[in-house]
Amino acid sequence: MKKWIKSTLAEAGWAPFSVFCVYAVAAKGFNAYCLYPWLDMPTHYIGGITITYFFLAAIRNSERLIGSTPRIIQFLLAVGLTAITAEAWEFLEYLSDYFLATNINLRVKDTLCDLFFGLLGSITTIAYAAIKVRVASKRRNPGT
Repeated sequence: MKKWIKSTLAEAGWAPFSVFCVYAVAAKGFNAYCLYPWLDMPTHYIGGITITYFFLAAIRNSERLIGSTPRIIQFLLAVGLTAITAEAWEFLEYLSDYFLATNINLRVKDTLCDLFFGLLGSITTIAYAAIKVRVASKRRNPGT
């Protein structure tokens, strides 16, 4: 289990961590999200891409522990875990506003937009991964 966690963090942990760091510096260091509110959309989109990438790596690396998992199950699981992560993020924004008097969560429309772009990023990642798998399969088996 330790090996699975270490290998997943080493392989893909950098991606969501990088997005979070850029977000934190932009938000706290430069007040970028107040000055340029449109930055929220690409941030959630890229966040959806990177967290799905992380979950795909985690699922693939877990096969050493649990055995082979069909690709479609890996893809659906990664999207589902990304959706849960995006929802948890929005819930934490709400709790921050409620308990810490921040003003992160602007309104319902903002929350739905954040969730939409996070899931769009996730679906983009899955589409790319599916195309990559298909191209690799055709290279291995040119007659199919």
